[in-house]
Amino acid sequence: MKEYLPIIFEAILPYRSLIVLGIVALLSLFIAQKIFSPIFKHFAKHTKGQWDDMLVQYKAVDRSAHIIPATIIAMGLPYVLSLHPELLKILSRANNIYFIIIAYLVLDSLLSAIGAIIQLDTRKKGLPIRGLLQAIKLLGFIVCAILVLSQISEKSPLFLLSGLGALTAVFMLVFKDTILGFVAGIQIATLDLIRTGDWIEAPKQNADGDVIDVSLTSVRIRNWDNTITSIPPYELLSSSFKNWRAMSESGGRRIKRSLFIDVQSIGFLSASEIPGLLKIKLLRPYLEEKLREVENYNKATLDSEDFEVLANGRHLTNLGTFRAYCLAYLKDKSEINGDMTLMVRQLQSGPEGQPIEIYTFTKDTNWVSYENIQSDIFDHLIAILPLFGLRLFQSPTGNDLHGYHRLESSSV
Repeated sequence: MKEYLPIIFEAILPYRSLIVLGIVALLSLFIAQKIFSPIFKHFAKHTKGQWDDMLVQYKAVDRSAHIIPATIIAMGLPYVLSLHPELLKILSRANNIYFIIIAYLVLDSLLSAIGAIIQLDTRKKGLPIRGLLQAIKLLGFIVCAILVLSQISEKSPLFLLSGLGALTAVFMLVFKDTILGFVAGIQIATLDLIRTGDWIEAPKQNADGDVIDVSLTSVRIRNWDNTITSIPPYELLSSSFKNWRAMSESGGRRIKRSLFIDVQSIGFLSASEIPGLLKIKLLRPYLEEKLREVENYNKATLDSEDFEVLANGRHLTNLGTFRAYCLAYLKDKSEINGDMTLMVRQLQSGPEGQPIEIYTFTKDTNWVSYENIQSDIFDHLIAILPLFGLRLFQSPTGNDLHGYHRLESSSV
């Protein structure tokens, strides 16, 4: 073995500068990974900001350490291998490939950290940033692949790009979903169409629920039955969908439901019914004002004998009084948003009776709370209907059945 040492030493002697350069590069990597990186991680744990924690979590610091030896080698190779142009060329290209790959990995870590930092901001939480970041990562990967291939083939990147023109049709066929998803993902991100946490309805895809993930290739929705629907972004944009986010952010959720009144129960209020209705606190101001208005009108326009015919004058109806009570009741409820549209209107009557529609907005947009508020309102209004001499329409009606039994018994 000893006899070979002089030969080995003589062989490596011309490359001693290269060996020293390699040792310096490895030493710099060791210092960066074992000294500077731990120091950065230590300070990151003790700072209030989250951005440095995200850089550590996604290994941006560890990967950045490899840039230092790559830079040292790139700067030192021309000096240590000036007499060996062929070896200089090979090692320079190898170092360039190493540098390109490291640069891409650092970019990947930085983009992941940026996405995590944005999601930590409550004002930006839910933004579909993931799909946009994935698109940038994809572009970065393509650029990295082209640059690596140009180093291996010793061709200009522009030459490789020009050659891709012939493969465009193949790429569009193979990566159709990725390309369409990339374009759709940019649209979703820039136009802020969908965010994580949004409630959306997509009837064509049979999806109705909360968005749990928006990526480059899919939008995942957790339906209300806890099933998961995955929809390509381009397919979601090519068809119509409803996003309920604006409702949640507006501070009011709409109630739009009708009570169907049996038309046979609608009529004028009699003198005996009015005193009982005047005892209702919410209704008293309306009744007192309307009674004065009706009385003054009738005295001014009717003779004494005309009062005997109801059609000759103005009279209060039980349906109109009930509508006034509904409006006063809704205005008095603290759960109703008084800054939004509030009305009780009469719709076109039909086979199911006379619809009285409640149109208002609740302050609480949470689904469960909203349904409870809506149920409480209609529980009360349905229960109070008999005080106005009104009843809900139902098929068959109780009156029809009563009349049927009476006819049946008389025929017997």
